[in-house]
Amino acid sequence: MDSLSLSSLPFLVIPLVIIFLLSRSRSRTSSSKKLKLPPGPPGYPVVGNLFQVAFSGKPFFQYIRDLLPIYGPIFTLKMGTRTMIVVASNDLAYEALIEKGPIFATRPSENPTRIIFSSNKFSVNAAYYGPVWRSLRRNMVQNMLSTARIRDFRKTRDLAMDRLVDRLAAEAAANDGAVWVLRNARFAVFCILLDMCFGVEMDEKTIQSVDDMMKSVLIVLDPRMDDFLPILSPFFSKQRKRVQAVRKKQIETLVPLIEKRRQEWIKHGSASNSFAYLDTLFDLKVEGRKSAPTNEELVTLCSEFLNGGTDTTATAVEWAVARLIENPAIQCRLADEIRATVGEKKVDEKDVERMPYLNAVVKELLRKHPPTYFALTHAVTEPTRLGGYDIPTSASVEFFSAGIAEDPKVWSDPERFDPDRFFAGREEADITGVTGVKMMPFGVGRRICPGLGMATVHVNLMLARMVQEFEWSGYPDTAKVDLTEKLEFTVVMKNSLRAGIKPRG
Repeated sequence: MDSLSLSSLPFLVIPLVIIFLLSRSRSRTSSSKKLKLPPGPPGYPVVGNLFQVAFSGKPFFQYIRDLLPIYGPIFTLKMGTRTMIVVASNDLAYEALIEKGPIFATRPSENPTRIIFSSNKFSVNAAYYGPVWRSLRRNMVQNMLSTARIRDFRKTRDLAMDRLVDRLAAEAAANDGAVWVLRNARFAVFCILLDMCFGVEMDEKTIQSVDDMMKSVLIVLDPRMDDFLPILSPFFSKQRKRVQAVRKKQIETLVPLIEKRRQEWIKHGSASNSFAYLDTLFDLKVEGRKSAPTNEELVTLCSEFLNGGTDTTATAVEWAVARLIENPAIQCRLADEIRATVGEKKVDEKDVERMPYLNAVVKELLRKHPPTYFALTHAVTEPTRLGGYDIPTSASVEFFSAGIAEDPKVWSDPERFDPDRFFAGREEADITGVTGVKMMPFGVGRRICPGLGMATVHVNLMLARMVQEFEWSGYPDTAKVDLTEKLEFTVVMKNSLRAGIKPRG
């Protein structure tokens, strides 16, 4: 679960609903009483902690942060009909996702909205642990996200970086040196992923329309009250109609691109000069299924590819620029390393591998500002125990990656943004989690993000090009960077960063 943005009901309706629910409530079953769940805040009958969370006035990640000192690194929230178990300990995360990896490798049941957009869990991220997941993930990793395949799209990235630099320069020239960081970073990443996914030429207007549609998908995926209390669904008919409309728009936007690529694929096949993720999906063999994916399933798989890598990467770049503005010495040191490594030529991704300080900056960025503060929701394939507590198959298990990366028992001075902790070798962390979980920006274990390698290439390259080309400062010069967080699909800056740029001499 990446975010929790619960819609509220009219305050006059809520008490009536509660009274109705309470009048029909039953005592918990004897079997549930026998479970030793992790501790958690007391809730109300039937609704549990749902309204406490929804009306706390806090982002969900902050609500969780506030509970950690009270209940410890593993606790339970009763969210209506759902049981949520939050894990915020590196040791417990390692035990669950590495030592007991196969048991914690599945997903919980979806809410009705996500069922629609995942084509009934037919996607790498949403699929239950089993043959469908194995088929989809194997195809994505081997045919699209291998090191060799990522390297094949080097020219696409170079063109996107040139376009990004040009867009930033033009925007600065028209706005007294000021640019919007997130918007420009997002467009650059989206262009790369569109080309990787569909392999067809698109003008800027088409790119923008696809991007706008994908943003609307992310918005309607936000959880609602009736996801946790289905009896409230009559109050959300307007929202359900909106979901159907967005899904219809998504299909209408992407199917023409799919069909255009299909015709190219039929005409040229393996002889085509270009390659796209979509090519691997047309005749994909999925264990347990006789037919290839339908067009609606192709829409889901392509959307997953696009959304999985766009906002997460763009958000990371915005936080990186904010940190460089806040720490001019780090920015200067990074610029010096780039100049010493490549001289006057444009930095490219091969050069990035030879820049240890840049890599330390990005690693510290991923520790301090992971793409999402929660790994995608896990569930267990069979009843098990974790930290001495029962984990039932019906529970949603949430790994609070931000809490692990901020733990003073694991990190020295965790609140400080300090790339030297990695550059100077004072501290180390395996972001895959294999040798231990100290940070998990991409998750760890069997459900680790398959795009980890691609994401780190994009963040490193974008940051290197942006620092090589421009000096970054606050806008106006005296402005202090506001590092307040806000929950959207990812955790973004509450006030989108507007920075000042000057070409480097």
